[in-house]
Amino acid sequence: MTKPLSGGAALLGCSAFLLVSFPIYPHDPITTKLTWTQEISRIVYRRCASCHKPGGTAMSLMTYEEARPWAKAIRDQVTARRMPPWGPVAGIGDFKGDPSLSGPEIDMFVAWVEGGAPEGDPAYLPHRIPDTQPEVVSVPAHSRPVVVSHGLTLKAAATLMAIRPTASQDGASLEAWAELPGGEIQRLIWLKDFHKDCLRTYVLRTPETLPAGASIHTEGTFTFYLR
Repeated sequence: MTKPLSGGAALLGCSAFLLVSFPIYPHDPITTKLTWTQEISRIVYRRCASCHKPGGTAMSLMTYEEARPWAKAIRDQVTARRMPPWGPVAGIGDFKGDPSLSGPEIDMFVAWVEGGAPEGDPAYLPHRIPDTQPEVVSVPAHSRPVVVSHGLTLKAAATLMAIRPTASQDGASLEAWAELPGGEIQRLIWLKDFHKDCLRTYVLRTPETLPAGASIHTEGTFTFYLR
């Protein structure tokens, strides 16, 4: 059985977003043209508002006054890809509902913080904070669940629609990959740091067609939804 390499990917945790405050003070030199009012607030509203709002599941980051004391901690969390919390390691599988920040968005956060985290002109703030809700993702219809604990060889071609991990110990590493008949390895999902929040169904944006004779291998137990 061939196992893929586990390195070379940014890590995503499933645990809640926990921050330690590292205030940025007014005397920090301003060396960036990026500002809260023009660029950063829009990223926060789009990517973070579903949790980080008044009455949300985490502290509010909806205003400059609320977000500024956490700026360095936010930078550290987004560069480690722990915020927004998700689960699968970036670059292995492409799943619906992924709230992860893009590379340019992370770069803007870093440049803003390291440039002094300026507020900017309040006139440039959006007129209203969008009511951002997580994308609702459901198991594709007409797919059949197949539970795999170690390995499964397909007797006929099948289309992989979604993957769901089974409960495991917190901090465990769960992986699944396919070995194609010619020996090529196709990585399907990697949960580097399992947490109870990872117990969700990850629906592929583009279903993967696996040929007859392909073998699915796992570390941990997964339910694969095949069609």
